[in-house]
Amino acid sequence: MRPFDYRKYPFVPPKRANHVRVLTYGTFDTLHHGHLNLLRQARDMGDELIVGLSTNEFNAIKGKRTFQTFQERVELLSLLRPVDYIIPETNWRQKPEDILTLEVDLVVMGEDWERSPHFEDLARHFDVRFLPRTPGISSTQIKQIIHSSGARGA
Repeated sequence: MRPFDYRKYPFVPPKRANHVRVLTYGTFDTLHHGHLNLLRQARDMGDELIVGLSTNEFNAIKGKRTFQTFQERVELLSLLRPVDYIIPETNWRQKPEDILTLEVDLVVMGEDWERSPHFEDLARHFDVRFLPRTPGISSTQIKQIIHSSGARGA
């Protein structure tokens, strides 16, 4: 077990004995019921849910443009009952260190990441599960509607 780094994860306490710790990653921009379904299901798989929230800088590297700032997304996620802790996701390579340092038992992602090389490699070393998408809703769909209306950030 690695020593817990409070400087890197200042808001996540050490894992409690016999607790299952679940971790998911995402941008969670234009938060919708599909996101809520994923977060509820992920939380139901354990005792604690940590969300690795992609920073705006990391989203730019991924070719994504967010509608909301990182801080706005942190504030929204922190109000949701399934979410226990939020950490910044700043790059692709941080996931193994997050899993080991935070003593994560299970990583849960939406099925759209199942064929991603980033998660295929992770799944060779850790317990990674992919949940089905919620039909009829996506951030891309919402952003298209916002863009066509000429709203901010579109």
